[in-house]
Amino acid sequence: MKQNNKIIKILILFIMIFSLTGCTKYLKIDGKTVQNEATGQNLTKNILCKPEGETLKIYEEYNEKTQKDQVEIKNLPKCEELKITDGKYEGIWTSIFVKPLAWFIIQIGKLVKSYGLALILATLIIRGVVWPFTKKTAMQSENLKKAQPELTKIENKYKNRQDQEAMLQKSQEMMMIYKKYNINPMSGCLFSFIQIPLFFAFYEAISRIPAIFEETFLGFQLGTSPAIATFQHGQYYYLIFIVIIALSTYFSFKLNSGASMSPEQQNQMKTMTNIMVVVMTITAFSISSGIAIYWVTSSVFTIIQNLLVKRGKKNA
Repeated sequence: MKQNNKIIKILILFIMIFSLTGCTKYLKIDGKTVQNEATGQNLTKNILCKPEGETLKIYEEYNEKTQKDQVEIKNLPKCEELKITDGKYEGIWTSIFVKPLAWFIIQIGKLVKSYGLALILATLIIRGVVWPFTKKTAMQSENLKKAQPELTKIENKYKNRQDQEAMLQKSQEMMMIYKKYNINPMSGCLFSFIQIPLFFAFYEAISRIPAIFEETFLGFQLGTSPAIATFQHGQYYYLIFIVIIALSTYFSFKLNSGASMSPEQQNQMKTMTNIMVVVMTITAFSISSGIAIYWVTSSVFTIIQNLLVKRGKKNA
């Protein structure tokens, strides 16, 4: 089990490193990030399509002030005309994840006449496509809860034995329990392999498509973070994202805990839940409204999925 945990951590670290290879870049003059003063949006340098209105003027002013690393605005396509093959090759990450996702969101946005709604629909469609994999992860979690009392007995049985023979017997007995309850330790982390690159892909797609980060949806400017909206513009209603993200994170972890856990494991789960709620709450201040909408939609989808799996297990 410990070996599996090591493998999982290594794979997750690898995916995170791979995900970051796209790297959204920001406009900077004299080391200071260029912002759209009206929205507080930190403007992206490696945009994928042409900005419009006041945002276009800011990019043009940037090109006038700097001689190096100018943004080739004239060569960029209009956002509604963006193709997956447009622009220079920026690596596997951008070609496989970012550009196709950006194109997909734009196509939905053109259809429903709203890029904010397009973010929600794109999230739901993608989560629907990966439903069989994420459902399997949720089912594994439920199976593990049922097996937990027997696994705890085995842990207690070999608690004071560290010899090689005892460890081998312990491993064999645990594998028999896994087989009995149809548990695959590796499949429990499958959703992490899907969620991490998805998060970064949405982050980059939103940051690099002016049509998305320029738009306002339900009163929220999609390129503005709650921190900027609240502290620079006094728009305190953006704090609703902080509350929703904190609650969705809490309930996501809460659904994965259970009465079948030992008191020690329940305390560990409670500590982990509290830490994650704090981390995600702090992070939520700095992410844009667009990525917050994605995160909330995905989290609510996960909560509903887990509730459906729980109900199905009870009725089975």
